[in-house]
Amino acid sequence: MQEYYVYMLRCNDGSYYVGHTEDLEVRMGEYKIGNLPTVGKYVSKRLPVELVWCDTASTRYDAVAFERQLKGWSRKKKEALITGGWEAVKEVWKQQEKYTRTDPSSSDQRSSPQDERNGKSSLGKLTNYFEKE
Repeated sequence: MQEYYVYMLRCNDGSYYVGHTEDLEVRMGEYKIGNLPTVGKYVSKRLPVELVWCDTASTRYDAVAFERQLKGWSRKKKEALITGGWEAVKEVWKQQEKYTRTDPSSSDQRSSPQDERNGKSSLGKLTNYFEKE
């Protein structure tokens, strides 16, 4: 069964880039050599990059949905995922939720990390790329 990778890079300017691919090794090789047609404008101006996080999805649709979700996260939430995994993201979410509860309409619109990870898509159990080696 084909797996798709959702990954996060730390660029040389300290920013984060989130993407997805069918073949992570090939994609990282493209970043390493600066293959401009495939790495895109954002990353090509911020080389070299470092892979800081990666997970898998079972379909391209789920990988794209997860990528878009991560792109919408705050820097703090992305760094929590990189350094502490899903439990750290949950803690950041709880802290953010504390500050948004003053507006009752905002809490209904926010989703928990579990919802973001498993809720409305069929991502299923994501497997950390580094644990597979």
